[in-house]
Amino acid sequence: MTRPLPAVPLGRSPLTVADVAAVAHGAPVTIDAAALTGMRALNALVRQAVESGQPIYGLTTGVGDLYTVALKPEELAAAQMNLLRSHASGVGAAMDVPAVRATMLVLMAAFLKAASGVSPGLVETMAAMLNRGVTPWSPSGGSVGYLIATAHIGLAIFGESQAYYEGVLLPAADALSRAGISAIAPGAREGHALISNTCEITALGALALARVQALLPLADLAGAMSTEAMRGNLRGYDARLHQLRPHPGQTETAAHLRALLAESAIIAAHRDHRLQDPLSLRCIPQVHGAVRDALAHAIRVVEIELDSVTDNPVFFIEDGALAALSGGGNGHGMPTALALDHLSTAIAALSSISQARSDRLTNQHLSGLPAFLGDGSGAHSGFMIPPYVAAALSADNRMLAAPASVHSLSTCAGQEDHISMGVAAARKARQAAENLADILSIELLCAADGLEFHAPRAPGRGTGAGHAVIRTAIARRTTDRPMQPDLAAMRILMDSGDLAATVAQSLPSYWGA
Repeated sequence: MTRPLPAVPLGRSPLTVADVAAVAHGAPVTIDAAALTGMRALNALVRQAVESGQPIYGLTTGVGDLYTVALKPEELAAAQMNLLRSHASGVGAAMDVPAVRATMLVLMAAFLKAASGVSPGLVETMAAMLNRGVTPWSPSGGSVGYLIATAHIGLAIFGESQAYYEGVLLPAADALSRAGISAIAPGAREGHALISNTCEITALGALALARVQALLPLADLAGAMSTEAMRGNLRGYDARLHQLRPHPGQTETAAHLRALLAESAIIAAHRDHRLQDPLSLRCIPQVHGAVRDALAHAIRVVEIELDSVTDNPVFFIEDGALAALSGGGNGHGMPTALALDHLSTAIAALSSISQARSDRLTNQHLSGLPAFLGDGSGAHSGFMIPPYVAAALSADNRMLAAPASVHSLSTCAGQEDHISMGVAAARKARQAAENLADILSIELLCAADGLEFHAPRAPGRGTGAGHAVIRTAIARRTTDRPMQPDLAAMRILMDSGDLAATVAQSLPSYWGA
């Protein structure tokens, strides 16, 4: 029986990448009462400004190139819904449910900072939707960095368009009703606040980061198992070497490899097999470590965004009165777009070194193992083809590493003439991370069979634990059988967390950091 996920609190402390991933995959949320009180006080002043006719961008005026057009008080409510309707211009396949939930969460965290002027009721309705499983439908394509997915989400919040409930796509009003959620009408600025931000970039970026963060320890495991299978040595992982080039990720990766390979009879028996290993083995600390450092940088950027307000305009209470600040550029997604482009490049590097190891494992001229890890007969192909798959996916990831953030175009009649393409950067990173998972599954599968040829010599403490858990789900390949089920079983071990958890139990506490 699946244990319920703990609730993620909102409004008191900043969100983390882990928080976003948890809510995306079903965790409920709670809201801090003090944050709602702050929202309520600001919203009251916003409503007073509307009644007085004070000119405020996006509130009592149009948006974009229509910022010079004043709205009449009786037009404001309709204008908020019309903003959502006109901006809900997405195309392509539907966004996945975790992506929509993550975007809703990031929106809520920003609103709870009481700078957007929206009502507490909007956030409470969104919380009810997350907690009761009502997920707005949105297409996934068409966003330059903001506006599109959040407009579709906004329509569903107010009972228009469509939403999922209990796995069924329904009219949004029906989905809300079945979940026992009362539909609300948009208050002053609430349509505009939903679209005037970079929350979609941040949400999708956080999901990509969480995925890579979970895969990095498995990349270390795969590399360590490959090192053992190909009679590598530990000289490249020596702590003294890495003290001379102390990049944090490099030293951390080398420590992981030493822990994984501790007590390896295979390594001990082949200490002098080669004076120097190939780069894909001896440079695991440098390559995996550089990926760790890139990941750490991207997490810092995204977690700053998770603690930010990227709305325009924003509001403050100064001396008891409302102060509106419009024209700011916090809605530009370039900080996150650049970080996510960097992440995609790092994923491509990790993909290519894993693919190189898989190819070497199955090449009898380089590995010292039987051809394609088979029985030596021409009747069986063994692991000939999985490295082809890894090569195809690695090539895909090289294409996905091309930066999105350089492709700015002018939009909105020249008013928004430089854009981040941050959503494209985030989508690329998510796809690349999924490709990486399959690439690593291939290396793990090949390396597990490669270790079999060293029996009865035992692998290391961590690699042995990893090999053992793989064997609980996937038998050694002694003759050809369909390959895809084994690859799928490996992904289940990886994605469930079972493989990482089993290895972690066998190692010191720094494993998985």
